[in-house]
Formats: sequence, C-alpha cells, structure tokens
Amino acid sequence: MSDFAGLRETPSGVRLDVEVKVRASRSKVLGIKADRLSVALAAPPVEGAANQALIETLAEYFGLPRRRVSLVTGERNRRKVVELAGVRARDVLERLQRVE
Repeated sequence: MSDFAGLRETPSGVRLDVEVKVRASRSKVLGIKADRLSVALAAPPVEGAANQALIETLAEYFGLPRRRVSLVTGERNRRKVVELAGVRARDVLERLQRVE
C-alpha cells in the first residue's frame, strides 16, 4: 500500500484522492480502489450533505477534529480531493492498512 498514488504530502498535511458512493446504508471508509480512497456515505448529494458527511466520516476514521479535514476540489463530483491537516502520509497509510 506504500505506492498509493492518491496520497500526496503537502506542507500542511496530506491530500487524498477520494471517490464517494452516496445513499449507502451507512457511512464508512471502504478502502483503496483504483488509486482512490473509496468512501460510502449515507447522506444524499443534496445541499452539501454528502460533503459534510465525508468530512465527518474521514475525521472520525483518522481520529481528527473536523476542522482539520477540508474539501479541496470536487464539491459537486463523486471524485474529490480532501486535505487532512497536521498528519503525515506514513500515518495515513498505516491507518488505511487497518480498513475493516
């Protein structure tokens, strides 16, 4: 998993390429598929609900406060780029190896 191309370090943390699946039975991180982090979201893609659910899901999964998770691009798209502030790529990869 160390060759996860969808993960890039930035001066403030890391950026992740993410693909979301909306209207799932529950929100959860599914794992890496095609160099993107796949995340199922229970929220519909209406009025930013799915984006907010994505931030909350990733914050909980990585053990971060919500304010340290931000949507960089893809506000109206299934494919998004998310930034996790104050973390290192090594820590993100380690956590992703434990996807349930």
